[in-house]
Amino acid sequence: MSGQLVGADGSRVPPMGNRPGGAEDASARPAHLTGDTAEQPPPLPWQVPLDPAPWWAWALFVLPFLAVPTLNSWLWMGARDFLAVALFTLIGASVVRVAGGVVLYRVEITATALKARTSLLVRSLAWQDVDDIEIVDGSVVLTSGKDENEINGIAEGRTAYVAAVMQTVRADADALPVRRSRPRPGIGVLVVLLYLVLSVGAFLLRWHLV
Repeated sequence: MSGQLVGADGSRVPPMGNRPGGAEDASARPAHLTGDTAEQPPPLPWQVPLDPAPWWAWALFVLPFLAVPTLNSWLWMGARDFLAVALFTLIGASVVRVAGGVVLYRVEITATALKARTSLLVRSLAWQDVDDIEIVDGSVVLTSGKDENEINGIAEGRTAYVAAVMQTVRADADALPVRRSRPRPGIGVLVVLLYLVLSVGAFLLRWHLV
């Protein structure tokens, strides 16, 4: 899994992406297990505790659903207006996708894999493919071959616990069958499609084109 999509706030990077640079971070440290965590991991599947999305991310996420259909229904018919509708719709779709990377971001730990939901995709990383787990600057980094998959946005004070749970589940997964899956569309795809229907539909209905 390659490529890193930076969230709209610049601090929450959707998971399962490669961190820039190959040099080892000086602040990186292995994730250590505690006795309680090793003996009593949370029931699986377990959702990683994340910081709530900031208000401005929600505002950016919702704004295109209101503003773009309104603008599109206000425009007069004409060649230039068709271009304007297309431009407004594309800009709004980009805003929905980027803000959705913050609002829709979820990370789930299962017995066989780590699953992460970004703005458009749900990605999965089998525990048997994880070579190392470490804590870097408040994030948990899972090394898989040459790829470094970063899980950030974890709630304050919970990073060490999350990393320890991952270590425990990873160790238990050695006795389970390997289950790999390709990235699949997530709820973000439906959200973007809904936005497109509203934006284009507002223009078509306003001028009785449908």
